[in-house]
Amino acid sequence: MKNVRALVMLLVAAVAGLGAVAMASRWLMDRSSGMTTKVAVAALDLNLGQRLNPEFIKMVDWPAGSIPAGAFTDVQKLDGRVMKNSALRGEPILDGKLTPVGTQGGLSAVIEEGRRAITVRVNDVIGVAGFALPGNYVDIIVSTQQDKSSTNKSGNDESISKIVLEKILVLAVAQEVGRDETKPKVVNAVTLEVTPEQAEKLDLARSVGTLSLVLRNQVDTATLPTVGATKVTLLGTPAVPASAPAALPARPARVHYAARPAAKRDCVGVLSGVLGSVECF
Repeated sequence: MKNVRALVMLLVAAVAGLGAVAMASRWLMDRSSGMTTKVAVAALDLNLGQRLNPEFIKMVDWPAGSIPAGAFTDVQKLDGRVMKNSALRGEPILDGKLTPVGTQGGLSAVIEEGRRAITVRVNDVIGVAGFALPGNYVDIIVSTQQDKSSTNKSGNDESISKIVLEKILVLAVAQEVGRDETKPKVVNAVTLEVTPEQAEKLDLARSVGTLSLVLRNQVDTATLPTVGATKVTLLGTPAVPASAPAALPARPARVHYAARPAAKRDCVGVLSGVLGSVECF
């Protein structure tokens, strides 16, 4: 009897333990399901200006307490939206990385409001050996002839190189707008994002001289006004003063001649009949 009672107690304990494990597992599953939320993430690497469709997006469980601001929980809300920034696979798709609703895909979707895109021709030297990549900032230098002016004391046209635009964003090189690559690309055209006033300056600069791009630090926002470099400032030679015009020959002084008074003479009156005259000696 004692062995039977012990076996029954062991069986009851085993059943109770299994029940407790099942209840705890179910409680944990219910709790974990209530602490996560489905969030839309990139199913593959997404490029700048790419138009989204359901194939590019997947829903994953995300801790409810750490959902990023601007995340999407409905994949249908992302259909047709355009990427304003690149996104890697598995990265949450946030509203801040998307263009406004209704925007068409392509380069025009990534241009900031109030700005314009302008393309300039470059080569391996002008394009900073291919290191001017999308997302980088550059300064624009123009090399041209300085016109005759009050600042040009020589009075002749002289060469000058001057930074005319600073901190200009590179939108694309050739036909590529991706900003994830760091390898240099030697291309023949670079598209820049500028304001309307900067677009006018840049168009004039490329028509009057040769353009060069100067790569700058992405976090450097300082502007350093310069006066430009000329042959005089480059070589350090003093400017040759303009020759003074030749002096006009002096006019001869005008000589005034005074009439000499007549010499005094002895005169007598002569009467001849009714006629009279004066004779002087």
